[in-house]
Amino acid sequence: MLKPEEIEKRRKTFLQKGFELFSGKSIEAVTLKEVADASGYGVATLYRYFTSKPRFLVEISAWKWGEFFQNNRKRRSAGTFEQMTAAEMFDHYLNIFLEVYRNHRPLLRFNQFFNVYIQSEPIEKNEMKEYLGLLKPVTDFFHIMYQKALKDRTLNTDISEEELLSVTLHLMLAVVTRYAVGLAFKSKDFDADKELEMQKEMVFKRFAG
Repeated sequence: MLKPEEIEKRRKTFLQKGFELFSGKSIEAVTLKEVADASGYGVATLYRYFTSKPRFLVEISAWKWGEFFQNNRKRRSAGTFEQMTAAEMFDHYLNIFLEVYRNHRPLLRFNQFFNVYIQSEPIEKNEMKEYLGLLKPVTDFFHIMYQKALKDRTLNTDISEEELLSVTLHLMLAVVTRYAVGLAFKSKDFDADKELEMQKEMVFKRFAG
């Protein structure tokens, strides 16, 4: 019988190799047998840990985004946001998207492939709970920021908290994803970082009060 640490080691190996292959090629282009082979185990062993490809993908996504949010929390010191204005918190929030693009492009590519895949594959709602729950750190942060904006007026609150979150989350995520997967018009002076900074500033100026 395998020890718990060996079981976890195998599971993490499958998740890591799956992430590497799916983010590099696309989800449809990679079979679970290829993932198992790259992990050094048989495909039957992989199925003992993950019962289906959709379930496997949900766990990869939850693992990688969870890892990103955890590392992001570690980088900020306790009490950092209490000293910030709502506008400064909003600037920090927008910068997170640029951070994902600069240092985690494979995650953005995987996320794009995953979002397309789950539109056509049956995934039980309860299997998506963990994945959807990953947004909680974002929504919690946004709520604190919005409540602060109602008091210090450094951020416009002419639209609701939910609408502001939806607009900025989808816009910024779409932009950084587009650059990460290579869907950008590239002029001779193309500079992705410069363009992303400009777009971030445009969003900031629209809502900063």
